[in-house]
Order: sequence, then structure tokens, then C-alpha cells
Amino acid sequence: MKSEPSTFSIDDLVRSPNKTTYWDGVRNYQARNFMRSMVVGDQVLFYHSNADPPAVVGIAEVVKTAYTDPTQFDRKDKHYDPESKPSEPRWDMIDIRYVRKFARPLTLDELRKEGKLKGMVLLKKGSRLSVQPVTPLEWNHITSLV
Repeated sequence: MKSEPSTFSIDDLVRSPNKTTYWDGVRNYQARNFMRSMVVGDQVLFYHSNADPPAVVGIAEVVKTAYTDPTQFDRKDKHYDPESKPSEPRWDMIDIRYVRKFARPLTLDELRKEGKLKGMVLLKKGSRLSVQPVTPLEWNHITSLV
């Protein structure tokens, strides 16, 4: 799961009540579908995008599965979607809880040098989804690096 640290960082997650927050604002159908497939207990890599340098910085876990994201109906919210109707909501969110912060960030450049991660969605050119799948092999390799 990607987040710009200036918007919401892993440190913000640590400071959240019970180290838990909702993950709202996903406005891409493919990212939404990945999020909808998550179950309670799934762990996610927390990635700081648009950072210097961009990096995987820790792990969070899903504590509540997909439910309707109310920001889609709020005209004052930056995630407002005038096409989405309460009777047929388009967008969901999940709740996540902090698990751990890595001892050091795993930078995008470092991940690109890892042969075992060649096919990782995050490393593909033009990959900009805020929620992406990670295979068990990729997960095990990344977590072995820290």
C-alpha cells in the first residue's frame, strides 16, 4: 500500500489511536479490487511514494475488510465522486493497524537490484497503483532484507 509520507506516513500510523486507521481515497478500480480481496489478518507492505527516496518502510495488517468509503459522497472532500451514488457506491476502504517499522527503509532503487523481485508489480514501468499485490516469494524476500 502506497502513501505519500507528507500526506500519511508510517509514523502517522504509529500515532493513530490503537495504531489503527482507515485507508480511504482509493479511486482506481484495479487498486480497489485488490483492496476488496484483502481479508482480516493479511499483512501489507507500507510504501512511502513520492518520497526522497521512495521506499518500503514497514508492515501493517488488515483489521477490517472493505466497506463503503464515505468520502465519495462528501462534496467538500478531495475524494468526492459525483458519479457515485449511496445506493450504488463505487469506492471502498479498509482499516489497517501498524505491525512494525523496518530498521531501515528499503529503497526503490535497492529493490530494483534484487533479481528475485524482477516481476514485482511495484517495479514495473508506469506502475502507479496505490494498492498492489505482492507474491509470497516477493514478501519473503523483502522481509529477509531488513
